[in-house]
Amino acid sequence: MRINVDGREVHIGERSVTLTRTEFDVLAALSSRPGIVLSRKQLLDTVWGDTWVGNDNIVDVHVGHLRQKLGDNPSQPRYVMTVRGVGYRMGAGS
Repeated sequence: MRINVDGREVHIGERSVTLTRTEFDVLAALSSRPGIVLSRKQLLDTVWGDTWVGNDNIVDVHVGHLRQKLGDNPSQPRYVMTVRGVGYRMGAGS
């Protein structure tokens, strides 16, 4: 996977992946710290801002959409890994 943060573009092989602003921001946050687990709170603060009032489940929803668009299998993810009870991190296939 290639991520062009400045151009807000994502490519997997030769395929361009179209993401919403929020999906891209989640991916950019995770990819900026490869291998490091980011909690839902950290992702909320980074993507939505520290003034977000709502359920942190919004992170899970956007990660689910992101996985679908990346073609990631939730049971054996290659790109976005779940660390149960903690948060998410970029996988080795990123």
